[in-house]
Amino acid sequence: MSLLKETIQKIYPQDSEYRDKAKERLDQLAMPPWALGDLMDLSMELAGICRSITPAVARKAIVTMAGDHGVVAEGVSKFPQEVTPQMVYNFVHGGAGINALAKQAGAEVIVVDMGVAADLTDLAKAGKIIDKKIGLGTNNITKGPAMSMANATKAVEAGIEIANDLGKNIDVFGTGDMGIGNTTPSTAIAAIITGKSVEELTGRGTGLDDEQLAHKRQVVSDILLRNKPDPKNGLDILAAVGGFEIGGIAGLILGAAAQKKPVVVDGFISSAAALIAITIEPFARDYIVCAHRSMEPGHRAMQEKLGCRPLLDLNLRLGEGTGAAIAMNLVEAAVAILTEVATFEEAAVAGADK
Repeated sequence: MSLLKETIQKIYPQDSEYRDKAKERLDQLAMPPWALGDLMDLSMELAGICRSITPAVARKAIVTMAGDHGVVAEGVSKFPQEVTPQMVYNFVHGGAGINALAKQAGAEVIVVDMGVAADLTDLAKAGKIIDKKIGLGTNNITKGPAMSMANATKAVEAGIEIANDLGKNIDVFGTGDMGIGNTTPSTAIAAIITGKSVEELTGRGTGLDDEQLAHKRQVVSDILLRNKPDPKNGLDILAAVGGFEIGGIAGLILGAAAQKKPVVVDGFISSAAALIAITIEPFARDYIVCAHRSMEPGHRAMQEKLGCRPLLDLNLRLGEGTGAAIAMNLVEAAVAILTEVATFEEAAVAGADK
């Protein structure tokens, strides 16, 4: 049996018994009913995910997947492709946004080369990154498929392998991405899976002006005309219009779900990967915590399809896993509410009149 099939067979819905136990305790806390709102909802989610009313969330990691995209040849990004490997080195040296925010959240940053169009063997040999490189970037998806079906499967299984390896020492996973041009394939994925229009979904990415945005919309439309994957087949969508790092993130999500561990999904690119993951195995959505809503206009439609509300809305548009790192503070807060706040009985506080 393949690793992907084996993983899918281990993914079940959240445990309703532990959700009920968590709700019973939360309803009795020494505060007005559900006074901490969405954080209390998250407490229930975590109890159901972890099968515990004392969910383990102390050991955290942001897994930042990097890969390049042939579609940058179409002028869909303000930055050149060389920025992808340069940012990988910045992650390794600790100088990126994700390094600062992960440190603040007490999370480890793990960088993975899924398909950067540069030789990063020096970093891999030094143990600075994980080498899962499938190719030197994807094909130009305006001309044909991004990758073969075999490489799509390989990308997803690479993400699963990382989740399995890290799962021995990690309680909460966070997703991150790096890849110049990756909002274009992510928009194509969103269009295929949500059924929304290209105009509604396409955003400015790294800061396109109006003319560049119009061009990007046309490119995405051309991609969808050229590549017509089965919208119900996640691997087919990934192979047709995706990215190696998007496949890796999808695999990480599936791997976390199979281990019954929460995965905090970052922004637009990570959400595209999450859409791939739930198309492969719908129950994976039960393990996803949506970190934030980004400035990309299509992100709302993606999160509605995922069936989750974002914890934060801070006008972020960086990626890297930065939103996931910030949201990990709220994951710990939700567990603290469930495990540390006293009930009316425990605190000997008079409850509300019936």
